[in-house]
Amino acid sequence: MTTELNAITFKSQSHPKHRFQNLYGLLGEDLLYQSWGQLNKHSASGIDGVTLPQYKQQLVKNVSRLADALKQKCYRANDIKRVFIPKANGKQRPLGLLTVEDKLVQQSVSQILQSIWEADFLRNSYGYRPNKSAHQAVQSLTLNLQYSGYGYIVEADIKGFFNHLDHDWLMRMLSERIDDKAILSLISQWLKARIKTPEGVFEKPQSGSPQGGIISPVLANIYLHYALDLWFEKKVKPRMKGRAMLIRYADDFVCAFQYAHDAERFYKVLPKRLAKFNLEVAEEKTSLMRFSRFHPSRKRQFTFLGFAFYWAKDMSGKAHLRRETSTKKYKTSLKEYYLYIKTQRHQKLNHWLPGLRRKLMGYRNYFGLPDNSRSCDGLYNDIVRSLFKWLNRRSGRKSYNWSHFKTMLTYYGLERPRVSKRFIHVDWYQARV
Repeated sequence: MTTELNAITFKSQSHPKHRFQNLYGLLGEDLLYQSWGQLNKHSASGIDGVTLPQYKQQLVKNVSRLADALKQKCYRANDIKRVFIPKANGKQRPLGLLTVEDKLVQQSVSQILQSIWEADFLRNSYGYRPNKSAHQAVQSLTLNLQYSGYGYIVEADIKGFFNHLDHDWLMRMLSERIDDKAILSLISQWLKARIKTPEGVFEKPQSGSPQGGIISPVLANIYLHYALDLWFEKKVKPRMKGRAMLIRYADDFVCAFQYAHDAERFYKVLPKRLAKFNLEVAEEKTSLMRFSRFHPSRKRQFTFLGFAFYWAKDMSGKAHLRRETSTKKYKTSLKEYYLYIKTQRHQKLNHWLPGLRRKLMGYRNYFGLPDNSRSCDGLYNDIVRSLFKWLNRRSGRKSYNWSHFKTMLTYYGLERPRVSKRFIHVDWYQARV
């Protein structure tokens, strides 16, 4: 099956206008088993309540039955269970939970779509792609701003992107490379599947793709590839008098320009372009700013993927681009750690301190980039103070002094996160966008 997907990728690269047929026939047992290996076995159950461990108990029988249903074209998408998770701004983000069989089929179709469009996606798109990462997007943005002479930034945010993705436009975009009505009908089923709210009400969406759906990321990439990336590359850049750049990770993107006039023109036309595809910019998160080494200031900063970028002078007086954890992300992370410590403090330490250590490791692995040691140290110090405070409130007397407390931290591996000078592989030629 990997060979067949690689053949699709090769065909897509060598024939940019080719429309693929007979893709539905790939949805057999081989691809379903391969997709099973890629599913998150700890994910929540869908509307039928069946978990992946339960489905695995009769995996061969279940996969065989699902493959037969697909072959006979009697498979139908199940309803989606909607849940809400809190966001940093106090609001809630809706997530769609799929049944195990929908996850399997969506994972299979997602691999097919990825094999086709990977050759078409531009190098400035980093989200949800093989061998691409958020760190590479951050590093590419850093290199371009540091060395390519950009002076203006347009920071934009698409308002409720996954909720406003237009179904008709998406199907037209998919038809650019797919000439298989069966697989297009399958994708249409998922887009129009009923959603069960926490109140038990069923809704039939007219637009959007549920966040949490396995196929949603690749559909989002395809949608913005045509709506934004190609437009910027083919229409915007040729009309600019200076250099222009766009770097995108999923629906989060930043544009940089050499001249003010170019940035202003793009800033005015961007809402019109997005409106054509039923999208809207979030005005409170969209701005145009002067961003240059000749105007170094921490007040002139923008955020991208949780990092704040700004120009500052070093000890020799030279301007350098700096990046650190954004204030919003820092406060959100600190609040999560605070609540975790407060709610778990009465448990035995060996039950929850390893979990705190893993959380710290995750934070360091993402935010522990060069130039960000101050934020990482500050977060660690705040966590240690919070831990010392709540552990000493577990009983009527003080449990730890600082000496014993530090010994306990060492025992459980809660050490200060080190910001490594690790190299993030981004080929400079590829990074120049």
